[in-house]
Amino acid sequence: MWYLLSGIYLGGTLGANDAANIFGTAVYTRVIKFQTAVLLTTIFVIIGSGLEGAGGMETLGRLADQTLLTAFISSLTAALTVTLMTYLKLPVSTSQAVVGAIIGGNILAGDVDFAPLLPIFVAWVTTPLGAMVISYLLYRFYIMAVEQRINNMRRFEYFVRIGLIIGGIYGAYALGANNVANVIGVFVEAGMFEPRIGGVIGGMAIGIGCAYSRGVMETVGDRITQLTPLTALIAVMTHSITLYIYARIGIPVSSSQAIVGGVVGIGLVKGTNMLDWGMTKKILFGWLGTPSVALVLGIVLSYTFRLIFA
Repeated sequence: MWYLLSGIYLGGTLGANDAANIFGTAVYTRVIKFQTAVLLTTIFVIIGSGLEGAGGMETLGRLADQTLLTAFISSLTAALTVTLMTYLKLPVSTSQAVVGAIIGGNILAGDVDFAPLLPIFVAWVTTPLGAMVISYLLYRFYIMAVEQRINNMRRFEYFVRIGLIIGGIYGAYALGANNVANVIGVFVEAGMFEPRIGGVIGGMAIGIGCAYSRGVMETVGDRITQLTPLTALIAVMTHSITLYIYARIGIPVSSSQAIVGGVVGIGLVKGTNMLDWGMTKKILFGWLGTPSVALVLGIVLSYTFRLIFA
């Protein structure tokens, strides 16, 4: 059972990094307290993981056959990679870290099947771009169809605040449904759990990490572009819709890419001068570096463990 420790560690790092994408904008627009955001995220991540997490597990399972040892190595590699990016306060893709780790951890044994990588790579590109388009269109729709009809600002503000909470709950559910495969998928493939039980365990691990997400929340919610409660609602709904679409397709994608794409789409409507391009470039660097670091580290750890257990 000690093999599972790396999966729990990975779930914790995912929660610490990706909870920011769900309630970061709401917390930093003072709509909801950080502690409340952590509680809601934990509850609904577990529900989403248990009910709809199996599709992504199947996708990752096709990349390589897993033993308990290779599952441990892949999870540890991905967790160390995400830990580094979280320390740097960069919202990065746990999905990319896991894919890089699976390839690096199994390539020496020649067990990697590269055929499933094409749809995964396509999803990596379309996730932030699609979120950007959705966010841009939602904000434009608001300006054209809603803004001119507002006649009671107090009711409108109340509606936006309730919407941020509901959108965050939806986002937490979608995160569990989509990203729990990153945490527990290799262990399900290795035969340790059946998918639903594995989903609940993975969701609990993600929930533990949510309590340590404050630093990345600051990056997402405050530093990319200045958000009002309304634009925060649009960003969160964009993130949640994007993530859930890929959960239904069965491809784990980046929660961070979805929320950042949504925030950038809003920035483009407001004017590119509203964006913090320095921070955005750092985030892009994290996206490119994550799978590369995970791949190399996976090879190193795989070689090391093979020597130890040979």
